Amino acid sequence: MRGMPKRKLDWPSEVLARFVLGFEGTRVTDELASLLEAGLGGVAVFARNYRSVDELRALTAEIRGAAPMPVLIGMDQEGGKQFALTPPFTIWPSAAALGRIGDAALVEQIAGAMGRELRAAGANLDFAPMLDLHIQPESPITHERSFGADPKLVATMGRAFARGLHVGGVLACAKHFPGHGDTRTDPHLDLPMFSGTFERLEAAELIPFAAATADSVPLIMTAHILLPQVDAARPASLSRRILTGLLREQMGFQGMIIADDLGMGAIAKTFGAGQAAVETFAAGADLAMLCHDESAIAPAIDAVARALEAGRFDADEWNANRARIERLRDAAELGVDESAAPNARSAADARDEIIGCDAHRELSEIAFRRANEARD
Repeated sequence: MRGMPKRKLDWPSEVLARFVLGFEGTRVTDELASLLEAGLGGVAVFARNYRSVDELRALTAEIRGAAPMPVLIGMDQEGGKQFALTPPFTIWPSAAALGRIGDAALVEQIAGAMGRELRAAGANLDFAPMLDLHIQPESPITHERSFGADPKLVATMGRAFARGLHVGGVLACAKHFPGHGDTRTDPHLDLPMFSGTFERLEAAELIPFAAATADSVPLIMTAHILLPQVDAARPASLSRRILTGLLREQMGFQGMIIADDLGMGAIAKTFGAGQAAVETFAAGADLAMLCHDESAIAPAIDAVARALEAGRFDADEWNANRARIERLRDAAELGVDESAAPNARSAADARDEIIGCDAHRELSEIAFRRANEARD
């Protein structure tokens, strides 16, 4: 891993447990293996990390084998073309297309199939569903990835999607709180700004997240967005007013808060990796992602370790967060019994039969046909 130490540093496991990291290559490097052995919380796997399903399965097995305890293995599978898995995984309509259909039962079926395929490949976490509203037509984030502009519709579809993933054996991660569908800036490049009031948030953007919270969705991912009428000093991912005050205390969310990739331009252009990591945990996040800038990993982990030693974090909150992480990692590995698949001869055969199977392709064809009919 470029930017990572060639030897195992003396970072506490309780600090490493709070990071989900991306990496380059198709094999677990010595550096990543060292972090996993020391307690790393999770790994985000992208298309750059595998060239075939067999290679992906080998990689996820290698990740598990390097970790002495359950580890999160997350992938992006939203359907559509942008954040989705390619063949031989089943191809699904986008969230926008599913929103046009408006059939929650169908969405739950599709998400269940997605979950089974992810699980068969060795993943246990899907960074979905996306609950941002598609209010701004020029939004580079929500176009085709959002279920729509109607908060109630997005809430209904999002709840169905999360239920389906649960049935399929993987954890759902609702994103991006508190929503950035009414902005035109891509947070991968720069910091979006939402100028609306808190009352506007309550009446629109927060409705899908309130529904997800009511359904006990296991994870909610933050949005890198500035809301000056709520917190003028910090973007949502680093704002205690938003993560603890709003999401935890006011909305009653009891699951895991995961900060989106801190290496994205929205954060990296203003805050260093170390400062951003410390501030997101001080704000109330349980986990933080660093997926595309490996040079930021060591400074971020080191800064959090120093902040913990200096007493920067509330001890009770830190311990409560640590307990949530342990429960989540255990839950991630429970999943479903893959050997219980219909007509399965073995767990390996069952996995081979799941990805891109006839039943999933037939469901996909039905969904695409209905999406086309809804467009017409």
